[in-house]
Amino acid sequence: MRLVRSLTILSCLVGIFAPLSALALINVDINKGNLAPIKTAIPSFMGQTADEQQVGADIAGVITADLERSGLFKSINPEAFIQRDLNMTTPPRFQEWRPIGAQALVMGSADQQEDGRLRVDFRLWDVFAEQQMIGQRYFTTPENWRRISHIVADEVYKRMTGETGYFDTRVVYVAESGPKTNRTKRLAIMDQDGANPTFLTDGSALVLTPRFNPSAQEITYLSYYGGRPRVYIFNIESGAQEVLGDFPGMTFAPRFSPDGKSVVMSLERAGNSEIYLMDLATRKATRLTDNPAIDTAPSFSPDGRQITFESDRSGTQQIYIMNADGSSVKRITFGDGRYGTPVWSPRGDLIAFTKISNGLFHIGVIRPDGQGERVLTESFLDEGPTWAPNGRVLMFFRGGRTRADGSGGETRLWSIDLTGYNERLVPTRGDASDPAWSPLLD
Repeated sequence: MRLVRSLTILSCLVGIFAPLSALALINVDINKGNLAPIKTAIPSFMGQTADEQQVGADIAGVITADLERSGLFKSINPEAFIQRDLNMTTPPRFQEWRPIGAQALVMGSADQQEDGRLRVDFRLWDVFAEQQMIGQRYFTTPENWRRISHIVADEVYKRMTGETGYFDTRVVYVAESGPKTNRTKRLAIMDQDGANPTFLTDGSALVLTPRFNPSAQEITYLSYYGGRPRVYIFNIESGAQEVLGDFPGMTFAPRFSPDGKSVVMSLERAGNSEIYLMDLATRKATRLTDNPAIDTAPSFSPDGRQITFESDRSGTQQIYIMNADGSSVKRITFGDGRYGTPVWSPRGDLIAFTKISNGLFHIGVIRPDGQGERVLTESFLDEGPTWAPNGRVLMFFRGGRTRADGSGGETRLWSIDLTGYNERLVPTRGDASDPAWSPLLD
């Protein structure tokens, strides 16, 4: 099964060159949108045979695309390269890279081993300091070359920015197809750049709100099988799924706790929606809120001590935080409009949200103390933010207007960084909604 092979763990990861001391070349400031991107040269990785050279070119292409999408790197056109005779055993001729403006040079090689494995070496050079910043060697199966590319991009990103990368990740989402009046919604998964899309469900039942387990290769989601809403847990590696439990009434927005041992969700009972926490070992559900208003869309803080959620208990849809046991409820949003779908950042410093104001939808962020609200996007329909594991990029889905003849209305995935200036379309084969970003893969 191709999905399982895509999860193959690297068989070896060792340093091959001792990196010299060098500082990150850029400091990320989320409040500024005018960062000068790092000019980076990424030649095709070297290879002895035609097949190895093609793999080397493909690897360099994925690394280039990953780094450019971050908005912090600008690749230099290979036609401008002066030095063409790179060698992994000797330093580059820095005097031939400085004239074309290269601040960083990523060079590497791809070699097919006699045992069938693919060996990938790479070195990152600070061109102006004339220092190697990092060197690594990887062994893996040949079909795993794309994942190696993402791992290399993460290493470059981390070394150059001082931030953890986010490229060796996947996104689970709802793939939509069919007429607007009879949509087929299937659970799907892909690499964060849109590659390797795979359906996880067959579309026979409506699926909603998939969410990753932070500590395991599992997804929780809501499915209307037979018209009955149930919460399922899906194991990505085995393909097995199980019903979390049968609950009277409606169930909404299930999400794992940071340790993966419980699920927090909203249950509707007797017409009232409250937030419950279910222990996965005992299947015992504990009610956390007790209010006649609608309480839903809960999300844990990364340390597991607090939960953010949305509620209309103040008369309008707003965002609240509370302790993980349901105590000390506090409202944190007071701006114009309605706020919903709060999601706590993996860094713990921000909460992302959807905001409806003046007839438009926005994706924004706010600190847990209610200060520093910033709106990042604006459109006819922006919803469902999800965080990259480094807490610097958000993905969400955007719906377009339907035209009078019934055309239009496409729904696509987009990403935006915390500066609000690097908005990019995430490629999918069709309509897509409800994205959830995975942790970094093991």
